[in-house]
Amino acid sequence: MAPDPLPERTRTILAEITDMLVSVVGEELLVVGEITCATTFNDDLALESIEFVALAELLQQRYGTSVDLLGLLAEKDIDQILAMTVGELAAHIDRVTAADPACAG
Repeated sequence: MAPDPLPERTRTILAEITDMLVSVVGEELLVVGEITCATTFNDDLALESIEFVALAELLQQRYGTSVDLLGLLAEKDIDQILAMTVGELAAHIDRVTAADPACAG
C-alpha cells in the first residue's frame, strides 16, 4: 500500500472541511462520494454562493479570523474560483494557521 502523500495536519483539516460542508449542504453531499483534495467546489460539489458564506463563517469559528475564505476568493479571477479545490482551501488553512498558531485552536 502506498503511503498517504498528505501530511497528517492537512488530512485533519480536510476532514474538518468535509464536516463543515456536510453541515452547510446536508447529508446529501455525501452522495457525491468521498471529498478529497481534488474535489472542486463548483463542478463536484456545486456549492452556491450562500453556502460559501456559511462555510466561511464556520471556518472562522473554527480557525479564527485569519482564515478568510471570502478574502481568498476575492483574490482570484472567476476561472480560478470555479476551479478551486477542497485541497487548495485545506492548504491555505494550513499555511495561515501555521503562520499564526493562535488561530489553530
